[in-house]
Amino acid sequence: MPLTYQEFKEAASRLCGNDLSLYKSKQMDRRIHSLMNIWGVSDYDEYLTILQTDPQRYQEFVKKLTINVSEFFRNPDRFMELWERIMPELLKKPGKIKIWSAGCSNGSEPYSVAIILHELCASTRAEILATDIDQVVLDKAKKGVYLQNEIKSMPPDLIKKHFRQEGEAFYLKENIKERVVFKKHNLLKDPFEKDLDLIICRNVVIYFTEQAKNDLYIKFNQSLRMGGYFLVGGTEPLLYYKQLGYENVSPSFYKKIGEPKTDGMLGGLLFG
Repeated sequence: MPLTYQEFKEAASRLCGNDLSLYKSKQMDRRIHSLMNIWGVSDYDEYLTILQTDPQRYQEFVKKLTINVSEFFRNPDRFMELWERIMPELLKKPGKIKIWSAGCSNGSEPYSVAIILHELCASTRAEILATDIDQVVLDKAKKGVYLQNEIKSMPPDLIKKHFRQEGEAFYLKENIKERVVFKKHNLLKDPFEKDLDLIICRNVVIYFTEQAKNDLYIKFNQSLRMGGYFLVGGTEPLLYYKQLGYENVSPSFYKKIGEPKTDGMLGGLLFG
């Protein structure tokens, strides 16, 4: 019998190591079927065979599932808040601070943090981990080469200071690149780091189901040290941040003030 769509999604999930059922169904279904139409695939058996035997199309499929859109200082007001208020507070603690950019895409987000630390004369005070599920985009991030539209939100003086321009390409300088460690990581199944001071995860969980999203918010809280900060995307406010153990200190910034309440009350609020 031919594969049903549900069977195809289950097989594709096993193939790419990412449970597609944890993504919002309308968005995921649209992306999956758009490639099916572009490739002229007639059924799900053929679709799965292509993914199993054609590495290039498999990478295209994975890329379609993960939206990699990012730029330096995206939403500049958030980065200015990070620069002027959050980072100076974190740097008051002795020793190194630990920062995680989750779903880092092309690297512009963690590199923006590295630039802020450099401007605060604190480059060596932090360990910056940047992760993404897409190895192709991670390889691009490591190169540190960007186009004008990817740096358009940066102040011109910072562009001049931290990039070398050749034609239309802007090359990030080595002293910034070397401050970030990139690693492949699946948010939905891989273990999280612990004792983090700052987690940035923006415009990633918006594509997940409510159950998957709230599970992640709890895991992010458990990864932060007390008093650590969680920065989310502008369209991803934490509706029940108090029950999740956070304080909302400013738009998109949440501070850990306690542990998540995973009892029945929280379950009813978040998952019911």
